[in-house]
Amino acid sequence: MRPGTERQRVVIIGAGVAGLATAGLLARDGHQVTVLEQQLQVGGRAGRLEDDGFRWDQGPSWWLMPEAFGHFYALMGTSVERELDLRTLEDPSFALFTEGFRRLDITTGATEVASLFEDLEAGAGHRLVEDLAAWGDDYQLALGHFLYTNFEAPSRLLDPSVLRRVPRLLTRLTRSLERQSVRRYRDVRLRQLLDFPAVFLSSSPSRTPAFYGILNHTILNQGVAYPMGGFGTFVDSLHRLALDAGAEIITGAAAQQITCEKPRRHATGVTYRDVAGTEHHLFADRVVSAVDRQFTETVLLPDPPRSVRRRWQRRDPGIGCVLAYLGVQGPLPELAHHSLFFSREWSADFQRIFPERGSGAESHCDSASRSVYLCRPSATDESVAPPGRENLFLLIPVPAMAGGIRGSLHGSPDVETEEIVDRTVAMIAERAGIADMEERIVARHTVGPGDFEAQFNAWQGGALGLAHTLRQSAFLRGSNRSREVDGLYFAGATTTPGVGLPMCLISAENVLKRFRADTTVGPLPVPVPTRAGDHAEEDRS
Repeated sequence: MRPGTERQRVVIIGAGVAGLATAGLLARDGHQVTVLEQQLQVGGRAGRLEDDGFRWDQGPSWWLMPEAFGHFYALMGTSVERELDLRTLEDPSFALFTEGFRRLDITTGATEVASLFEDLEAGAGHRLVEDLAAWGDDYQLALGHFLYTNFEAPSRLLDPSVLRRVPRLLTRLTRSLERQSVRRYRDVRLRQLLDFPAVFLSSSPSRTPAFYGILNHTILNQGVAYPMGGFGTFVDSLHRLALDAGAEIITGAAAQQITCEKPRRHATGVTYRDVAGTEHHLFADRVVSAVDRQFTETVLLPDPPRSVRRRWQRRDPGIGCVLAYLGVQGPLPELAHHSLFFSREWSADFQRIFPERGSGAESHCDSASRSVYLCRPSATDESVAPPGRENLFLLIPVPAMAGGIRGSLHGSPDVETEEIVDRTVAMIAERAGIADMEERIVARHTVGPGDFEAQFNAWQGGALGLAHTLRQSAFLRGSNRSREVDGLYFAGATTTPGVGLPMCLISAENVLKRFRADTTVGPLPVPVPTRAGDHAEEDRS
């Protein structure tokens, strides 16, 4: 135990990345932690799928923001190098296929990317160097002041390094990514390259603040990596570290209700049902929900107040997705490890995904994006597919909507789901010049927004988490501590700081800060290893 820390019974709902990371940090801090996971395997949306010698990562596939991973592992007393075999993707790092243009290979690093920009547009290389420097500066500012914080002490943000950047921050927060790139670059491919990180944020370039251009720093400057064996090895490490720290993890345990005492509502435990249908109750001093927040507040909490439902009526669930896990016979050198396929006029794609409020979408098939992402991990890692075969993961953005279409992975697929995948595979084959790609598919599984809703209780079937619009960024995204119930906290993509693996790790650390009543900004200090029997001191450099 940390000096002055009171050991508490903690129940965590959900063993996805955020739940496992929170369990590890809290257990390592001395608390009695039990994690409830309704699925039979841990990982949540970052789970793995195996079939006929193929092994697919079911969700995350980009390794970005390396500082967040390194810092989390350091807090757990280990390192990325000790836990994972991480490979940097080079030659190319990823490829861009824009409609009407030849394939564009992207090799990361400021010099290489600036040279590419200059080749495509005179003067663009110099402008990119300027932009990368500004994004790198904003990125460090975010790490130091805006991500690792619960915004409990606003005065801590009045740091000179923040204050002197206020004018630029205001501009970057009120201007969109799309508007920023249009002002700086003419070539549509360059604008798309700089705007597509909005999809990582469950949003669109026209709705995402330009400040999130910091992702271009971590993608284009820091580079893209891949853990050999797949992202499931990352989940395995979180699982192992949580258990080693003393956490208990119960799978096949579906949370039914967070119990509360009255008159001042305080979380006292969680009722759950096991795979046999037997109901159990765990008492707790504090509860952490690492599952969809809307589900937590409107279903798991008894008698949610009307204010909670009104609050969710104003929220933006972000994007939905149709996913396809494909196994292909024979090599596919035409595709990079990461390949981005974009429509030339992709504004229409985002208008389909984010229809005007109240207009709705007639069908997922009609509103599916023509701009898609494809991952071919077998380009780097031969262990994810049988010899002579390729592993493909396909992500097709669609609108988030309740009761959406479903895929084949969890039952009979909807016709629309399969039509969307068929149409997209045909587009990729044509654009990449793979004449017989469709005929060579030997394994196929699909997932739709309805599966996210059914399997993960995702609000509106959202695939990634709440969209990163201005109103859903930083402290405006909502506190990670419940307004209505004392002793209830939140972690994961539907709370602060946001969407993605690094953000889930940071959200876990922010819960730890809550437990410690730590109001600092910036990452927690990492304990310095000492000789056995010595007290560890903290490295605050």
